[in-house]
Amino acid sequence: MKLRPRSYTTYSLGCAVAWAVLLAVVAARKGKRNMRNVLLVFYGWVIAWVSNTIARTVYPPPRARQPRTQHLEG
Repeated sequence: MKLRPRSYTTYSLGCAVAWAVLLAVVAARKGKRNMRNVLLVFYGWVIAWVSNTIARTVYPPPRARQPRTQHLEG
């Protein structure tokens, strides 16, 4: 699997690393209540990420438009 900059895979891996660091820091330094709140936000993010992934699979981006060959004269 080749990772390209600005790809959805790179974005997903970056988010996973960021969430892992955030969850580890909160688990180590904050109490159960704070961890619960952060986990609720994390679960919401996961739901949105899964929804976005499904949408990108089912509805791929449109094809690139062909440039116009006629010039408008005005």
